[in-house]
Amino acid sequence: MEPTNLIATTQIMINAPVDKTWKALIDPALIKEYMFGTTVISDWTEGSDIIWTGEWKGQHYEDKGQILSMIPDKQLRYTHYSPLSGLADTPENYHTVNIDLKEHEHSEKTELILTQDNNPSEEQKKHSEENWMVVLKGLKKLLEQTT
Repeated sequence: MEPTNLIATTQIMINAPVDKTWKALIDPALIKEYMFGTTVISDWTEGSDIIWTGEWKGQHYEDKGQILSMIPDKQLRYTHYSPLSGLADTPENYHTVNIDLKEHEHSEKTELILTQDNNPSEEQKKHSEENWMVVLKGLKKLLEQTT
């Protein structure tokens, strides 16, 4: 039997300062540009809800979660549940997404490391990593165009 809590990990170096990278993580207008056109609704405070809506492969979705931690320019951590997963809306079917930012000294570069837990199989872990890499490459492209 495969382990059920495999952690997907992706990371990317962005040629933009950490404050601009942080802003892109919490600004709904910017998020829409690099995250598959999703609309994000949240007041971006610890303990508050976060909702993602949009269309994925022609199907409307409304994902949800909760902001667990916000340390400006350093870390964003939240839970995430998608009804498109086909799984019940119960705590064991939520992922925790952790985004850490590290500013490189004496440069305008930011290292972004993203992890997502609760992947039930190696295949799902790989799929999560691939999806997140598409998102992170979109973020990098957006920020490097505007920096």
